[in-house]
Amino acid sequence: MQTVTGLYDNHGDAKTAVSALEDAGISPSNISIVGRNGKAGESNAGEGAATGAGVGAVVGGAGGLLTGLGMLAIPGVGPVVAAGWLVATATGAVAGAVAGGAAGGIIGSMTSAGVDENDAHVYAEGVRRGGTLVSARVEDDQVELARSIINDKVPVDLNTRRAMYREEGWQGFDETSADLTEEELMRERERARDYRPMA
Repeated sequence: MQTVTGLYDNHGDAKTAVSALEDAGISPSNISIVGRNGKAGESNAGEGAATGAGVGAVVGGAGGLLTGLGMLAIPGVGPVVAAGWLVATATGAVAGAVAGGAAGGIIGSMTSAGVDENDAHVYAEGVRRGGTLVSARVEDDQVELARSIINDKVPVDLNTRRAMYREEGWQGFDETSADLTEEELMRERERARDYRPMA
């Protein structure tokens, strides 16, 4: 299996990508969505999916992945609306005390699924700053299809986003970073929207 991933500034675009992946025949069990900018009211997982609760209450659900969206916290990212295999492995790694740097948490989950570690850091930081991540584990013969669907919904350009972060001295995702406030998230989204790389 290979992993195809996209980061979106718009939560609605990410949800549309998830639905399109499912419509194309990719199993919901092989798709993940993790985002800071979803609305808590979207959760269908109930109070049992609150921060600190077991992931079992968050993932899965009949009718597709999006029906299983729930709230939880990921170290270094903060509270997210999420569902899928990536969340289960990221929080499972934390619960198993494997977290810390690339060995666990969201970075470890992505890299163990085949995502380049440098890219995983940008994806995780992007979610921390208000983006929404969609990731699909697919068979080799589905890679191009999954990539086409994810790209059709116009994800952020990872190299441009990496450059934006590095211009401010960012070196990589840090699980010990403080959660961003709603005001800080709004500023990050505006900055990302208006960003132009330095010449």
